[in-house]
Amino acid sequence: MNMVTKPQRGAYHIVDHTYDVVVVGAGGAGLRATLGMGAAGLKTACITKVFPTRSHTVAAQGGIGASLGNMSEDNWRWHMYDTVKGSDWLGDQDAIEYMCREAAASVYELEHFGVPLPTVPATRFCIRSISSA
Repeated sequence: MNMVTKPQRGAYHIVDHTYDVVVVGAGGAGLRATLGMGAAGLKTACITKVFPTRSHTVAAQGGIGASLGNMSEDNWRWHMYDTVKGSDWLGDQDAIEYMCREAAASVYELEHFGVPLPTVPATRFCIRSISSA
C-alpha cells in the first residue's frame, strides 16, 4: 500500500475492547496506576509505545525524589518546601503535601514490588542531594 492506493474494505480485522480504565504510559507511575486500578477490581489496560523496561523511569536513572531519611537527617516537609518553591508557589500545595508525606511509603512499596532501585552498601537506597533551597 502506498499514498495513492487505499486499503480495501474489510482488509483489516478490527477488534473492539472495553475497559473501565486505560492508563497511557508504562513508566513507574503508569504501572503503579495500572496495578492499583486492577486491584480495585476495574478492568484496566496499560498502553505504551515502548517496553516497560525502556520507559523514561528506567532509562533516565534519575532516581525517585522522596524523603527517606535513611542516610542523613531528612524530613518530608523539606521536600515539600523544595517542591513548592520549584513550582514558583503555583503548585497545588495540598497535593504536594500529600505526595511528599506519602513518598517514603511509596518508595518502599515499589521496592517490595521488585522495582530495581539503586542501592548502596547496607541495603539502603542510593540518595542524592537535590535542593532548590
